[in-house]
Amino acid sequence: MKSDIEIAREASMKPIKEIADSLGIPEEMTEPYGKFIAKVPYSLIDEEKASRSRLILVTAITPTKAGIGKTTVSVGLALGMAKTGRKAVLALREPSLGPCFGMKGGAAGGGYAQVLPMEKINLHFTGDFHAVTTANNMIAALLDNYIYQHQSEGFGMKQILWKRVLDINDRSLRHIVTGLGPHTNGLPQEAGFDITPASEIMAILCLSRDLEDLERRINNILLGYTLENKPFYVRDMGVGSAITVLLMDALKPNLVQTTENTPAFIHGGPFANIAHGCNSIIATKMAMTYGDYVITEAGFAADLGAEKFLDIKCRKAGISPSLTILVATLQGLKMHGDVPVEEIKLPNPEGVVKGFANMDKHIANLKGFGQTVLVCFNKFAQDTEEEISLVREHCKELGVPFALNNAYCEGGEGAVELADLVAETIDKCPSGPLQFTYSDEMGIAEKISAVATKIYGASSVSFSPEARKKIAKAEELGYASFPVCIAKTQYSFSQDPKAYGVPAPFVLDVKDFVINSGAEMLVAIAGDIIRMPGLPKSPQALRIGIKDGQIDGLS
Repeated sequence: MKSDIEIAREASMKPIKEIADSLGIPEEMTEPYGKFIAKVPYSLIDEEKASRSRLILVTAITPTKAGIGKTTVSVGLALGMAKTGRKAVLALREPSLGPCFGMKGGAAGGGYAQVLPMEKINLHFTGDFHAVTTANNMIAALLDNYIYQHQSEGFGMKQILWKRVLDINDRSLRHIVTGLGPHTNGLPQEAGFDITPASEIMAILCLSRDLEDLERRINNILLGYTLENKPFYVRDMGVGSAITVLLMDALKPNLVQTTENTPAFIHGGPFANIAHGCNSIIATKMAMTYGDYVITEAGFAADLGAEKFLDIKCRKAGISPSLTILVATLQGLKMHGDVPVEEIKLPNPEGVVKGFANMDKHIANLKGFGQTVLVCFNKFAQDTEEEISLVREHCKELGVPFALNNAYCEGGEGAVELADLVAETIDKCPSGPLQFTYSDEMGIAEKISAVATKIYGASSVSFSPEARKKIAKAEELGYASFPVCIAKTQYSFSQDPKAYGVPAPFVLDVKDFVINSGAEMLVAIAGDIIRMPGLPKSPQALRIGIKDGQIDGLS
């Protein structure tokens, strides 16, 4: 089979004005970025139309390091919907350069189920990530300058919470010292970098309703505490409007197309293991304005992405999925069935059956939210019918709809079965009212414990003294009503990345706590998770290059 980039390059793309026209968006309302990409104004969102759209969430069982294929399934479902005459629109996240040049190599789907132009989407796209990075670092520079310029007046910071960010996996920048050298270089202080998708600015971009809401949230960012132990915000420097200017264009969602010309809005890109893992509310509501069926995904497994999508994004946006799709693969099931990772591509029916426990836990969790769940089996070439039948029969026993997805190899034709079953399930048994894991009124530690015990299966939660201190400060500042976002490994329900399947009851260790007062959510950091990834021994950068004048190596 051809590589992803070969398939993408051979696909017949339509001018973006034709994609916009197919949705009913006038050409004069689009802002083209070349022939095949355009930004559209969020003013086109129609809340009444959006309320009638059928929103479909795509999530997954706990993934292998190679992933499970949620984006391929999401794109494939949109293709299958179009093949069967249904008006479907995608709403996905933008890829991060860190994983593209690190472990992953790309995040635009795969095979014959991709969003295009995949090279631009995987690289600089419309500059949204760069705008987020610049806005974040501009705040850091303005804060350092404010401290430097006002020190003669007795102003100083007891603690600075704001970090710089970069959309690159760079372990050397996690913990640094700035301001060395002569006095004019500023005050020496400990500092550090997070990766751009983990930044509060990225979360704010994805949770804002409009430009006014964006500026309000930026002004409310907590930067640290003064020498008098008073909170110090962006608004105290008077630069909120300036930072908003940097994000004006980035706030507009990006319109592209699939390998079969289905419309797709791709906007925002927070990670789900260290952030809230969903594309922007604006892009989702834009897609819901124009699509009868809207397919979106939430990062990593259902315990991370889906939980945050439902408990944070849906809570804030006032939306709720009509159906949730849980993606499973034989390789993933075998990994959770105690099959050594190097053997998960080989036949092992016993390992598949043993791995059902992980899938079943995710199904139970999603049903606890009031969701109707459909299992989508993402098919790989080496998969045997015997093992696929085991998954199909198990789902039948659970009373959970089951469908194959073969869009990777066959495009929309390979997802017709999935599309028909999705539409039929929504018509006959749509999801009920959304049931959150916790209420706004619960205490912060109580919310974290609710997610840990109900969703992860933890027996309890332990909080470090530092985390408890920061939680108490958040409550003192009036942020107790905010939802919680738990940062932990994506490879296990627990904080141990090697505890596959459904781990025995464990204690979730919350080691740190971050107040995102602008994003209006609270981040609990569990286990050894870090917010600036490192590069693997063999990064994808070794395989990316230019061949015959064209980009090669992206996938």
